[in-house]
Amino acid sequence: MRKYIPLAATLIAVAFAQSCKPKMEKQTYQWPAGVKPPVAEKKPKDVGMFGDKRIDDYYWMNDYFKKGPDSTKVVQYLEAENTYTDTMMSGLKDFRENLFKEMKARIKEKDESVPVFKSGYYYYTRTEEGQQYFKYCRKKGSLDAAEEMLLDVDAMAKGHNYYSATGFNISPDNKLLAFGVDTLSRRIYNVYIKNLETGEIYKDEVPLTSGGSVWANDNKTLYYTEKNPETLLTVKIKKHTLGSPVTTDVLVYNEKDPSNYIGVSKSKSNKYIFIYSAATMSAEMQYASADEPNAAFKVFAPRMKDVLYDVDHQGDRFLITTNKDAKNFRLMESPLDKTSIENWKEVIPNRNDVLLEGIDVFSDYLVVTERKNGLLQIQVRNLKTNDQHYLDFGEPAYTASVGANPEYNTTKLRYNYTSLTTPGSVFDYDMNSKAKQLMKQQEVVGGYNVKDYVTERSYATARDGVKVPVSIVYKKGTKLDGTAPLLLYGYGSYGNSMDASFSSNRLSLLDRGFVYAIAHIRGGQEMGRQWYEDGKLMKKKNTFTDFIDCAEYLIQQKYTAKEHLYAMGGSAGGLLMGAITNMRPDLWHGIIAAVPFVDVVTTMLDESIPLTTNEFDEWGNPKNKDAYEYMKSYSPYDNVEKKAYPNMLITTGLHDSQVQYFEPAKWVAKMRELKTDNNIILLHTNMSAGHGGASGRFDYLKDVALQYAFLLALEGTVK
Repeated sequence: MRKYIPLAATLIAVAFAQSCKPKMEKQTYQWPAGVKPPVAEKKPKDVGMFGDKRIDDYYWMNDYFKKGPDSTKVVQYLEAENTYTDTMMSGLKDFRENLFKEMKARIKEKDESVPVFKSGYYYYTRTEEGQQYFKYCRKKGSLDAAEEMLLDVDAMAKGHNYYSATGFNISPDNKLLAFGVDTLSRRIYNVYIKNLETGEIYKDEVPLTSGGSVWANDNKTLYYTEKNPETLLTVKIKKHTLGSPVTTDVLVYNEKDPSNYIGVSKSKSNKYIFIYSAATMSAEMQYASADEPNAAFKVFAPRMKDVLYDVDHQGDRFLITTNKDAKNFRLMESPLDKTSIENWKEVIPNRNDVLLEGIDVFSDYLVVTERKNGLLQIQVRNLKTNDQHYLDFGEPAYTASVGANPEYNTTKLRYNYTSLTTPGSVFDYDMNSKAKQLMKQQEVVGGYNVKDYVTERSYATARDGVKVPVSIVYKKGTKLDGTAPLLLYGYGSYGNSMDASFSSNRLSLLDRGFVYAIAHIRGGQEMGRQWYEDGKLMKKKNTFTDFIDCAEYLIQQKYTAKEHLYAMGGSAGGLLMGAITNMRPDLWHGIIAAVPFVDVVTTMLDESIPLTTNEFDEWGNPKNKDAYEYMKSYSPYDNVEKKAYPNMLITTGLHDSQVQYFEPAKWVAKMRELKTDNNIILLHTNMSAGHGGASGRFDYLKDVALQYAFLLALEGTVK
């Protein structure tokens, strides 16, 4: 999935010195004159189909991953672009450093997550002052017990430009820890196993995995997902027996359909191991007893065209969330020994105005996550009394989600809450007494007063009459007379809903007079399943026109004006940025496109590129003429023309596994060649990172500082 998830500032940090507070004086930044950007060599290549001559002058730029003769030239070109960006922004060096310090100073450097209880232990992470990563720890039985440090990721990451540790998985007897490590940012993890009693890291190193794993109940069998090293597709489920050579690991499942993602999980009840295989519009699951690692997996229900389903276990039944005969999904149940579809019985019906997003099971409760009017709802069902009720959140725009709840036999529900003005909060809710307790709220070091900011929820009318939600936040006192700068964010793909959430980093914009808005455009799933389906495949252009219409609405309502309007999106949201730049270049003063997916047709024709075959149901397969022509009609790279373009900052990562670096690099080269204006286009490549950017909890702030400095320089607020 070409989904860009910036590293969130959820870890929160130290003394907010007066010197770090934003100063509101305006100063116009003068871009250096006479500096020439790099000029990419042109090597024409016809990449068209169906008799269509489609010349790509910069196709050679993908040679870094193709291992071609010009791979060194690619690196040299990207480094030249970085030098140009550094030169153009050289006068902002101190300002960027001040922004970095300002944002870093809001983060509580020495901090600790809310402990999660599982199988007799409290698990948590903690961070230390000046350290980029974290310690993974636990305490037995009580929070007053002695701490066991399971992993010191700060120490493990030393010597690495990038380091990601994930997939922490404790064996049922609490004695072993399996975890994944990626040091390249290609999202290919090696899985390691640590003995928590002796501290020994076993020699059982499992390569080419997705990072996660699942223990069988015998405490020695580990299931994992293996990736194809070239396409990065998840292709095999294997099981490893502790102490045996990895080369002898048993193949449990082999996915033959390259359009499917696969994975392995365990029911919260610890009774079953599940294998899932899912494309955008179809799914299939298999299951086996977690007590019998040698048992064969059984198909739960055969895959069907346009039918998605997901399964969990509760008591004497399986629960199935599915869109079978249910546009917005419904909840079904089946007996444990009769799982075929004719044995499914309805528990919660399809509702036209409510999207059923998922469930969380407990021994005596069922928690249902729903979406209505673009907002998330959490419903609790008491299975003993049949009582049903919703949690109350009380703000016009927010994000709520079920948190980490690994315990099956409990009345406590952990959930998360945030809004554009409410810092990230973790609550424990007693599903029996209905009492809730705030366990932790993100601390904004140096002081933050929620009453100093205003959040609103509005609706823009799209050109076809559809109402598109817009979430807005700004600081009190900001003049809404068309003079305020506004940053509009959007995504609009894969059915991913961009809910309103808090960012302490964003205060650096709001405190300098920016309005920030999120356009909840079609292609996401904010307004239900149809909202997603109306923004994909042959309806993809709705995503782009919705965003433009939201921008026009914000101008009409005097939140901003064209000369103060900026847009930002990443990955598939970078596709959005490219499309709106071609469609309405006059509407934006500046654009930030992070790891943008902009060469849609060429990428979707190349099945050796990671994720391509997984996404035919999202974008279409351009080997079909209708899909080819439609995709070409909006693909940003294909539609660059001789005309004026706005100021642009484009970022990428050399090791990006989701959107390869050469897409934005080619796009920049082509725009530079054809544009007729004097606006600037900057390309910045992180030469040691991938799709998510830098891995440290502070290093990524340098990327944010770069983006904010670019916006504020264009706006003239660089003090």
